[in-house]
Amino acid sequence: MDFLSNLIIILALVFFLLVFLYGRKTKKYHPVAGTVFSLFIHFNTAHDYMTNLAKKYKTYRLISPFKGEIYTTDPMNVEYILKTNFENYGKGTYTHDLLEDLLGHGIFAVDGEKWREQRKVSSHEFSTKVLRNFSSVIFRKNAIKLGNILLEAANNNHKIDIYDLFMKATLDSIFKVSFGIDLDNIWGSSKQAVRFSRAFDDANTLTSRRFFDMSWKIKKYFNIGSEAELKKNMKVVDEFVYNLIQIKSEQIHNTTDFSLITGLNKNYNGLSTLIQKSNPLSLVYE
Repeated sequence: MDFLSNLIIILALVFFLLVFLYGRKTKKYHPVAGTVFSLFIHFNTAHDYMTNLAKKYKTYRLISPFKGEIYTTDPMNVEYILKTNFENYGKGTYTHDLLEDLLGHGIFAVDGEKWREQRKVSSHEFSTKVLRNFSSVIFRKNAIKLGNILLEAANNNHKIDIYDLFMKATLDSIFKVSFGIDLDNIWGSSKQAVRFSRAFDDANTLTSRRFFDMSWKIKKYFNIGSEAELKKNMKVVDEFVYNLIQIKSEQIHNTTDFSLITGLNKNYNGLSTLIQKSNPLSLVYE
């Protein structure tokens, strides 16, 4: 950890006092399970740490100097947040700022009209018809690849990183469905794709650190520590994705296959749909 991160952890001791102050209030709140600094300290085992908290409290709070955070595994609360009163639980500027460098203005980082527009596109990609005719075929194909790797490892008594394999299989499937390209991360046949995948995975991890590291904006301003590393990884990610968008745009502009527009073409994908919506005139025959 760098100096700023260590300083933040030391300051966490001060906020343990807030735990007791919050607990003394007469108004009923969900129990305080700790501070956000606890997540920073347990970052490498965050899933285990939060699973243990969830076993103890179905719904709990983690406090910080500027705000409180509520975590829940209660099915009734989850339904209320994601369905019953969804409009009241937007991501807001706080979450958007944390995710913007990685996700831009994508569906996982925005609210309102931007979210609804992208939701329409994604709902088409994961409709029953598309899942049956295209997406499910991709998922099954990559599941077979994964199974073969596991079988070979078992037969040869080799150790494997199952988490890494699952991530590669998932990324391969999502990229084929969303962008119409084969990363083939599982076998690592493309050096460019492997480089992108590593950068994307590292960028995800570094972005997650922002939720617990209150010094991330300072690091970003001075381009030091984890933020400097994130910037380097995002350069690799952006180059790969923008090149992909350029290729897809040219393919759509030069197409003479009307089925690409209607969605009947086997190579139809989410990226093609987004490009079509952002520049529908590019699909008019000239």
